[in-house]
Amino acid sequence: MTIWLNAGIIFTLLAITIILLKWGNVRVVGVTPVRTFTFIAILFTSGLDVGLIMFPLTEFAGYADIKASPEYAFANPLAIEFGYWGFLIWGFYFLTCFYFCVIEPKVKFFEIPWVKFINNVVIIGTCAFTAYLLLSNLPWYLPEIGDGSSVVSEFYLIVFAAICFAVYSSTDIKYVRFLSISTTWLFIALIGFMWAGAFVLGDSQMSAFTDNLASIGTYFANINEFVLPLNDYHEFYLFWWFAWSIMIGQFTSRFVGGLKTYQVLGAMLIFPSIPIAIWFSVLYHYHEAGIPTQGIKNFAMVFVGIVFVINSLDSLVRLYTDNLNITVKRFGKAKYMIGNILALSLLTLLFKLEFLQIQWVGALVIALFFLCAGFIGYSKFKTVNSIDSSPKANKIDYTKIETQS
Repeated sequence: MTIWLNAGIIFTLLAITIILLKWGNVRVVGVTPVRTFTFIAILFTSGLDVGLIMFPLTEFAGYADIKASPEYAFANPLAIEFGYWGFLIWGFYFLTCFYFCVIEPKVKFFEIPWVKFINNVVIIGTCAFTAYLLLSNLPWYLPEIGDGSSVVSEFYLIVFAAICFAVYSSTDIKYVRFLSISTTWLFIALIGFMWAGAFVLGDSQMSAFTDNLASIGTYFANINEFVLPLNDYHEFYLFWWFAWSIMIGQFTSRFVGGLKTYQVLGAMLIFPSIPIAIWFSVLYHYHEAGIPTQGIKNFAMVFVGIVFVINSLDSLVRLYTDNLNITVKRFGKAKYMIGNILALSLLTLLFKLEFLQIQWVGALVIALFFLCAGFIGYSKFKTVNSIDSSPKANKIDYTKIETQS
């Protein structure tokens, strides 16, 4: 699996380089373009899930234990955490976003029936994994419910409610902008709330925060270390990013609003990484100073984590239902909701039973990358080589999102 993952990463980096050299100045326009802030909000909230909120406090100690994991010795735990979530790996999303916006309309590889089937298996499976992550982390963050380690019935109800809400919001595309922008502001508010709880007024406290931010620079000084997997846990993360990449690219490609290709890459690498760096810097102080988060702080993190899950599931449900023509218009809202809620709930339980693994999904996505490249090279090379713009039918009209359902 490691060799397969390494091959996928190298292929992705080479593909990004080729895109920048050939189409770097092409203006990228999606079928439902939105303004840049809205695009970034959709990208950030759809492209991340509950793990961003809930994982770091459980992981810092492991990254600091270089006796058990000497491969982490080259950087501090905060830089390691950032490396698993920020900057370079957002290039995965750029590759697929550009492909689905500019190249796929000409190639139509993902309209081949068996490819469409595999693609939707990936999307549905990752939807369920997102819900499973929320379910598996709730005991740590809400120890007041249950025994602090086991998944109890209340947690199943919370996840089921999140699935129901997400499926309902996926019934109309107008909810996308509202959900994405609202979630972005909620996350900013959470950062402010947690920052206030960790850094009271005073020079020394501000110095601790700025020192944490500065320590993330170790990531950039050692960015080459993060390209290939450091260990099995990093490998899990990279497969996870691959699993997400193909569907987030499909979804976000709809909303690109006229940025040039190199600007899309810059926006995807830089803008999501800024709030991630600030958030991790705040959480790292909680870890280092031993500040407890029980009570209202944990509740706030869980609440925002649930909203992230709803956002992610909304975009993914919308994507696979469109691909499979399982639409509200075709089946009616009641049948649409019942079918999707049952499917996602059952698949979430399969992840809980460890019947499914996200690494398998990521490996399947890498296979799709290679098959797509082979298909282009064999039968669509001239077509792709002649591409010089986004599809002509895609016009910059920021009102489209208000009129589509």
